[in-house]
Amino acid sequence: MHITEEKLRDIVIQSGLVKEAEFVSAAEESKRTNQSIQNILIGRGFIMEDYLSEMLSEYFKVPVVNLKKETLVTEVIETIPEAYAKSRNVILYTLDKEAGIAKVAMIDPFDYETIEFLRARLNLWIEPRLATLSSIKYALKQYKKKIGQTFAQTIAENIEKSYALTDDPDLEKTAAALPIIAILNSALENAILMGASDVHFEPFEEQVLVRYRIDGIMHEIFELPKIIAPVLVARVKVLANLHIDEHSAPQDGRFKFEIEDATVDIRVSVMPVFHGEKVEMRILKSSARPLSLAELGLSVQNTIRLEGEIKKPHGMVLVTGPTGHGKTTTLYAILHLLNTPNVNITTIEDPIEYEVGRINQTQVNAKAGITFANGLRSLLRQNPDIIMIGEIRDSETVDIAVHAALTGHLVLSSLHTNDASSAVPRLIDMGAQPFLLSSTINVVVAQRLVRKICVSCIESYSLTEETKKLVKAQMAMTGNEHITERAIPTRLFRGKGCKICNNAGYHGQIGIFEILPTSEVVKDLILKSAPTGDIKKQAISEGMKTMFEDGLDKVEKGITTLEEILRVIRE
Repeated sequence: MHITEEKLRDIVIQSGLVKEAEFVSAAEESKRTNQSIQNILIGRGFIMEDYLSEMLSEYFKVPVVNLKKETLVTEVIETIPEAYAKSRNVILYTLDKEAGIAKVAMIDPFDYETIEFLRARLNLWIEPRLATLSSIKYALKQYKKKIGQTFAQTIAENIEKSYALTDDPDLEKTAAALPIIAILNSALENAILMGASDVHFEPFEEQVLVRYRIDGIMHEIFELPKIIAPVLVARVKVLANLHIDEHSAPQDGRFKFEIEDATVDIRVSVMPVFHGEKVEMRILKSSARPLSLAELGLSVQNTIRLEGEIKKPHGMVLVTGPTGHGKTTTLYAILHLLNTPNVNITTIEDPIEYEVGRINQTQVNAKAGITFANGLRSLLRQNPDIIMIGEIRDSETVDIAVHAALTGHLVLSSLHTNDASSAVPRLIDMGAQPFLLSSTINVVVAQRLVRKICVSCIESYSLTEETKKLVKAQMAMTGNEHITERAIPTRLFRGKGCKICNNAGYHGQIGIFEILPTSEVVKDLILKSAPTGDIKKQAISEGMKTMFEDGLDKVEKGITTLEEILRVIRE
C-alpha cells in the first residue's frame, strides 16, 4: 500500500486505538512474517478492519465502499480478468459507459499503475474506492459463481460415462479416469464456493449421498449412482496416498486441492460402513491472517480476562467444547498472540490443521510411535516455553501436561466437556490429582459455534410469551437460574433469506464463550474436589458470564438468533 510505515504509525496512534508499543511490536512481526502491518494490527485485535479503513479513507481522501452491501453483477465484475483482479486486489463493481465512468474497489487507491491499466483497457474514467481485504475477497467469489452454475451439469454429464468404466478391475487405473476426476473436483469446488467445512460421501443400498456441512449444519447436495462408489473412493485414496486394496479398516490421510490460483488442504477419513466405505473430507483453509479474539466472538470483558491469563509464564490454558465447535481455531488464535521472537513454541497435534510460521509443529503418528504422550515427552526435551497439545485424551497425557505446567511451561490444550466448570472433574476422572490441578490451571474457556444472521436480509420481530417460557425452561435446565428476566431480549432478529445466504437466513459462524479464570477461591474448591455446580456458582459470583448469557448478548445485538443459542446449548 502506498503509505509509509511512519505515516501509518501516526494515523493509528493518533486515533488512540493503538499504543506506540503495540505498533512497534506489529512492525517487528511484519518483518519476521512478511505480513503487512495492517493485517497484524487487525489480527491481534488492536484495531478493527472497518475502523482502519475509515482512517485510511481520510488519509487517501477516497471514499470507502463495502462490497457486501453493493448489488454485484457478475458480468460487470468479469470485465476485469480474474487473475488480474486477484493479483491486484481490485474489483470493478460499477460500469456506466454512457457517463464514461467505472468505479473500482481497491485495497490501495494510490495504485496508479492499476488505475492507468484499467483506464486504457476500458477506455473509461476510473474512480477508485477504498475497500477492506474481506470486502474484496467477498466480491472475488463472484468469479466462482460459474462453478456452482455448471456443477449439476458436470455431474450429470459424467455419471453416464462412469458406468462404463466400473467394469475395469483395476480400480487405481479407473479412478484416474476423467469422469471420476471431474465429479470429485466439481464436488470439492462447489463445497468451497458454498463455504462448506466438510464433504461427506455416504454409501447406501442404491445410491451414494453427497452432503456438505455449512456453518455447522449438514445439507444434502445430490445423489450419485451406487455403481461408481468404489471408483470414487479409490480416487480419494489415490489423492490421499492411502491403500487402495484396504476396505475393512479405517484410513486417514490428506492432500492438497488446487482451485484456480489457491491451494486448499483436504483432510481425509475413510471408514468401512454397512454398504461400502464412507469418505469424510475436511476442508482446511489457510487464512491470510489468524482471527483475532474479537473476531472469534469474545466480548471485550472476556478478551481482557483471557489475555491476562495467557500472558502468565506457566500453567494450563484449556479450551473445551464438543467436536466441530472451533476449539482448535481458538487455540491457534492464542498461539498467534503468544508467537513472539523471545519464546520457543512447540505443538503436538492430530492432525496439524494449519501451518503457523516460526512454530515447531509435530504430527501424531501412531505407526511411528508418536502419540500425544510420547510426543509430549520428547517435546519437553526441546527446551520449549509454550506447548500446545491438540487434545487431552488419556491419563498419561494429562499427567505429563500437568507436570509440564508445574515445571515452568505454559501448556495449551483442548478437552471435551459441556462447560468450563466441568473441565476439572473430567481431568480428575482421567487420573489428575486435585492438588496439582489447583496449582496449574490458569483458565478454562468453554465455547460453542452459532450461525450468524445474514446482514443482507436481517429483520427484527418481537419476542412471544411462548418463546420466553422456552428460554426460561432452558435457563433452568442448564444452570442459568441467576439470569434475570430483564436479560432476555424483547426484540429479536432473524434473516429473511436472500441470494447471499442461499435463502438460509444465516451466513458465517461466531463463538459464544464462557471464561473461567481460577481465582484463589476457585483453586481451593478444586483442591477439595468440589462439585461442578459449586465451581460454576463461585465463578459466576466472580463475574463469569455463562455461554447462555453470552449468547443472549449476541441475540440482543442482532448477531445470531435465539433459536441458534437454544440449539447449541442443548448439544
